Order: sequence, then structure tokens, then C-alpha cells
Amino acid sequence: MKAASYDAYAEDNSRLRYGDVPDPRVGPGQVLIEVRAAGVNPVDWKLMAGGLDAMIEAIFPVVPGWDVAGVVTATGPDTPEFGVGDEVFSYARMPIVRHGTFAEYVAVPAEFVARRPVALDWAQSAGLPLVGVTAWRMLNRLEVGPDDVLLVYNASGGVGGTAVQLGRERGARVIGTASPRNHDYVRGLGGEPVAYGDGQADRIRELAPNGVTAVADCVGGQLETTLAVLAPGGRHASIADPGVGEHGGMWVWARPDAAGLTELAALADQGALTVEIAKTFPLAEVGDAFDASRTGHTRGKLVLIP
Repeated sequence: MKAASYDAYAEDNSRLRYGDVPDPRVGPGQVLIEVRAAGVNPVDWKLMAGGLDAMIEAIFPVVPGWDVAGVVTATGPDTPEFGVGDEVFSYARMPIVRHGTFAEYVAVPAEFVARRPVALDWAQSAGLPLVGVTAWRMLNRLEVGPDDVLLVYNASGGVGGTAVQLGRERGARVIGTASPRNHDYVRGLGGEPVAYGDGQADRIRELAPNGVTAVADCVGGQLETTLAVLAPGGRHASIADPGVGEHGGMWVWARPDAAGLTELAALADQGALTVEIAKTFPLAEVGDAFDASRTGHTRGKLVLIP
């Protein structure tokens, strides 16, 4: 099959290749997915740069990618949950980085897989898993509910935009930081936008004089502002700053979770959750997709199409 791969760590695309790799094996409790679309996330090129080597082992050559939407073409032994032809999606992060989703086919444990939302197209379905499960888990950890004022940093990003929508669906009032050019986008998601940067704490306090009760940091480096605007007894979590634990916060990592994906799919099918696609790329142009992701200025998801 065709796939993207790299045979050594590199901070640029110099080790990244597109070509033939062995077909995946389908073990017990796994499903083989014909990839229709694969979402690109910053963690993909950060892994390629060796940024998580101390935490996650890599076996080279590595096929990158953790997000996928596609069609089940085979099942391993004892996999009654799925059958050939099922349309599914998955956050397919494995304990070892080796066989990822930037390929024509990928084998994934059934407990990582859910039926994809029919209201979303293939690209949107592939763009949802990592950002969706991350935001879902963060709001669960924060126990966000209708009595909360939720502050979301980077509300126009993938995780942040999803967190805004999930917060509003739970009945919370949501304030989201974003650049002025993205304020209308944040409003469209159901949030109250505020400009990030110098003076953002004052601007947040203008909107929430009594403080915010929950903070979802989706970018990192926001602890000073968080502590300045958090109401007494408030909760805060970050996906990018492990140091929040020293100040009463929670460092959140997404886990592969079919139950979470199923809930997200239901919300999408109810019209309560959507995914903005910034651009799609042919799988052979994975390097261009990584370059676009590295800019840090993309609104919406980047997606590869085999």
C-alpha cells in the first residue's frame, strides 16, 4: 500500500517519504480501515522531530498520523462490534509510534473505533477525533455545566473551537480568546470573543467581573492570566502546560475512547457540533500539510486524502 513515512527523527521534512510500505496485519480485536481521510495535528510533526521521544517510543520506519475516517474492509478474530462496510472514525494513538493513519489502510483496535457521524463528510469526520476527544475529556475533567463561565484559550483552534461548542452544548457561558480576525468565527461557535495578548486579563474581567469558573487552556503559556481571572473555587486545565498541576490545575491528554467518539458523533448528527476544514491535501503532499500546520495560523483542520 501507499503511505507517508519517515526513517529517522528530523525537525523538517527531510526524512519524510511517500511510497510503498507493507500492508498492515489485522490482529484479534482489530479492524482494518480503508482510509478515506486522515486528520493532521501538530503532534504529528512534533513526533517526527523527536519531541515526545522521552514519553512515546518510536519504531522506524514510522507511518505518522492518529486521526482517521474510513470504511472497515476486514476484521480480526473476536471483533463482533463491526463488519465489512461499516463507516467509522477513530483517534488511533497507539502506545508505540509505528503504524499510523497516513496510509491507504490502517489496523486499529476495535475499542478505539466508533461509527462516524453521518452529518459530517469524510474530511470533517477525520478532523474530529483528536481535537474532539481532547476537548471532551478536558470539559469532563473540569465538570463544566450550565452554572459555569468557561474561558477557552485559542478558541479558534481545533481543540479550542470544539471546546467552545461543547461548553455551549452543556449550557455554560463561554468566553474565548482569539485574534480579532477570528472573532466572528468564535461568535458563530457560540462563544464571546476576546482579543488575546497584552491586556487580555483586563478584557476578560470586563466580560466576567466576578471571574470565570472554569478555564480550558488549549495553547499553553496562559497560567498568569488564568490565575488572575479565575474565580474562587474555579477549576483550570491545560493540554499544553504540565506546570498547571503545581497551581491546582490539571494537565489533560486525550485517550483513545470509542465512547467519547460516539458521543461526539451524536452531537454532530444533532447539529450541535461541526468541524471547519481549512484545507485538504493529497496524501503524497503530506510535507506541505506539515508546513501549513507549523505556521500555527491555520483556522480549522488540515486533512490528508489518500
